[in-house]
Amino acid sequence: MAPRSLTGIQPSGTPHVGNLLAAILPGIALQDTHDCYYFIASYHSLTTTRDPQLLRDRILDNTATWLAMGLDPNKATIWAQHDVPQICELSWILGCMTPKSALDKAHAFKDAIANNKTDLVNAGLFTYPVLMAADILAFDSNVVPVGKDQKQHVEMARDMAQRFNHHYGDVLVVPEPQIREDVAVIPGLDGRKMSRSYGNGIDIWLPPKKLRKRIMSIQTDSKGMDEPKDPDQCNVMNLYRLFATPAQIADLEERYRAGGLGYGHAKQELFEILDARLAEPREKYHALLSNPDEIHQALYIGAQKARKTAQQTFDRVRQAIGL
Repeated sequence: MAPRSLTGIQPSGTPHVGNLLAAILPGIALQDTHDCYYFIASYHSLTTTRDPQLLRDRILDNTATWLAMGLDPNKATIWAQHDVPQICELSWILGCMTPKSALDKAHAFKDAIANNKTDLVNAGLFTYPVLMAADILAFDSNVVPVGKDQKQHVEMARDMAQRFNHHYGDVLVVPEPQIREDVAVIPGLDGRKMSRSYGNGIDIWLPPKKLRKRIMSIQTDSKGMDEPKDPDQCNVMNLYRLFATPAQIADLEERYRAGGLGYGHAKQELFEILDARLAEPREKYHALLSNPDEIHQALYIGAQKARKTAQQTFDRVRQAIGL
């Protein structure tokens, strides 16, 4: 039996290139080797989202993104978190066994306190790791592909599973985080990690003209066209490497070092290779949103399968604890 992989998708706006490389493409690549489960984290988003129509739109948008990039509902399972009620039930049980001191150490909670954002700290944010653990453990997940910044959540899920198993026997599968080190940190326009909070991202569904304009705003040093340049110290080249072939990378690096290449030319080549990569998925993405029946069908079928799987786990849990 293939190992089971679980990926959570936060419905928090249009994905950028960092999301694409660190989460979407690695997650989809597992379809051929794993039993893949993908969920849109609608309950998690309620810690901050208060606009119901925005939430509905983002659920469709994010599902369309994954389908457009190659997620195959015939191979994998995709659903919206709120369509599987067993998640919240399991979250309560895990929460009753999780010490407050463990939740005090969660990054999101600690950051909010450290930055004096106590107005953003609600019970949902504080117990966020418990719900995430329920997401993972309800589906007997063997591996959870995450970025480095999400590794803690998988470690906390492991702790909760091990604590539960210590009391009740071998009931829950203990998951492993899976981190792709080569794309764990994607550089943004300013060289820092690409992040929506920094405003330095490149949205993947921009139309070509806006995509090119965004790429042309990547920060570089002030060296002139004729001067040799260091490809290892350039934001443009760092992004180019993530999409180009080895031969294309070697050629552009050689032209960097030789001189006679302006940063504008390098940005144009980055635009061309990125636009070519996104052209077909972009067309499918807009087609899905224009006629979302395929999106709704994929979520409906996925939810039925996800509920069945989660119920099997929850039946074991209930029996173990005496309910």
